Amino acid sequence: MSNDEGVDVLIAGGGLVGAALAVALGQHPVTRVLRIAVVEAKPFSAELHGEPFDPRVVALAEAARLQLATAGIWTDALARRACPYRRMVVRDGAGTGRIAFDSAEVRRPDLGHIVENSALLEPLHRAIGELAGTRFIYGSIVDVERRGGAGDLLVRLADGAVLTAPLVVAADGANSLVRERCGFALRSWDYGHSAIVATARGDRSHDFTARQWFTDHGPLAFLPLRTAAGDSRHVSIVWSQEHDEAARLMALDGDAFGRELGLAAEYSLGAIESVSRRFVFPLRQRHAVDYVQPGVVLVGDAAHAIHPLAGQGVNLGFADVAVLVEELGRAMERGLAFNHPSALERYQRRRKPANLAMMAAMEGFKRLFDPAPPWVRVLRNDGMNLLDRLAPVKNRLIRQAMGF
Repeated sequence: MSNDEGVDVLIAGGGLVGAALAVALGQHPVTRVLRIAVVEAKPFSAELHGEPFDPRVVALAEAARLQLATAGIWTDALARRACPYRRMVVRDGAGTGRIAFDSAEVRRPDLGHIVENSALLEPLHRAIGELAGTRFIYGSIVDVERRGGAGDLLVRLADGAVLTAPLVVAADGANSLVRERCGFALRSWDYGHSAIVATARGDRSHDFTARQWFTDHGPLAFLPLRTAAGDSRHVSIVWSQEHDEAARLMALDGDAFGRELGLAAEYSLGAIESVSRRFVFPLRQRHAVDYVQPGVVLVGDAAHAIHPLAGQGVNLGFADVAVLVEELGRAMERGLAFNHPSALERYQRRRKPANLAMMAAMEGFKRLFDPAPPWVRVLRNDGMNLLDRLAPVKNRLIRQAMGF
């Protein structure tokens, strides 16, 4: 790479959303003429460090799966590593309320898939390598500035290299450096919880069912996994707890943690036989006031980071990608510059309401299960059980969760 190299589109971040954007732009019949660079810290590695599964997983909605299939990413090999879930059961951990969703109710083979991040990143990065005008540049971004007022943006890397581009897309996550350097206003708040993430194995099958319990101290999710040999006793867990309680749970040895996990999950997998290495991170919600500036676009967690309780973060990011590529291509078809302000503004108008609606729904759902007086709990449980019997309403919720 030269000391000052120009590209058309610079994507900051080669994670799931950034890589999906690069593939979509490179395959689109109009935007594929653009020179695209994906700036990522280092080459992808699928090393799991002795663990049976990647600790990072995605609850992939059907609309996002179809998007990946269109791009040629959802191969037979990937499908074997993904675990479909056909049912989803949501319980009030402090009462008797319960809602069960079943793919058969909407005449679909499944509700979605739980997929390891690495299982998606590997084919996405491979696809980028096969695109003529798209490539990786490895290094860490340290600064972003605008050249000549409204001109191209300059992106400086830690090794001293400088890249210029008329369009920079921030796909660099919830703590986006590009968003910060470009001065995007941000609304954020701390949930007061930390999420514990790990893989657990029980002594019986998860029966291809995603499960979620809501308690006064935070939600617990069991996301079904399966091995290459078809073993269906593993789940990826996301356990949200207040910071002090999360610290206590993290300090337990594996056996003690497994016992507490089994109790919290009502022994839905029987006894917990093993738990992988555990990770913990604080939970914050973030939302950019605007998604675009002249020559800069935010996508995925750089634009909106939500509570992981419904696993919708990456699905929202993939939806951002689809709309952004569509709008850039539409601008070029009309004879406008691909980064024309009208194209970027249309992207924001289309995606911001949908993302805000999902964030509001997740926030409302979380608040619904906050500690409450007994009479509120009774109403909550009665309401959940009533909703479980209202098939038309449930089916609408299922289709929304699937991305349709």
